[in-house]
Amino acid sequence: MNLTEESGFTTWPEAYYVFIEKVGPFYKTAPEAWQEIRRLGSRIAERNKITGRLSLYKVGEKIYRAGCMMASEPRDLPSEMQSTVLGGGGKYKRFVLVGPYSLMPQASARVWEIVAQKELPVRDDFAIEFYANDPMTTPEDELITEILVPVAG
Repeated sequence: MNLTEESGFTTWPEAYYVFIEKVGPFYKTAPEAWQEIRRLGSRIAERNKITGRLSLYKVGEKIYRAGCMMASEPRDLPSEMQSTVLGGGGKYKRFVLVGPYSLMPQASARVWEIVAQKELPVRDDFAIEFYANDPMTTPEDELITEILVPVAG
């Protein structure tokens, strides 16, 4: 697994975010949420400019949000979708996975193992998985996912 474990800290910029939220085991809820996003994608893009895709999750509460960042305040969203404004502060420990999305469970487990080993103070906020390139045009082994863990301080 090609996981960069020592890539430092970052902050997340303020952005509009539209999403589908699911609660339950991630192995079940994540694929379901992304399936809905793919189904609704063209309706979202009709009136909005999508600037990126990411998921937010809280491990303890088993909350998973699959969604899209928008260039401006979202308009005319499908009724199944929710929206919020993300970011505007907060520090994250950054890890980078290069490879297929099928490695995400293993990579995420390793990330949280490292966080525990290093005793990083995690704040009560969503972790972020930012999908840096397009899986429709990028070979699987070149997909880049940034895994961002919200840390205090």
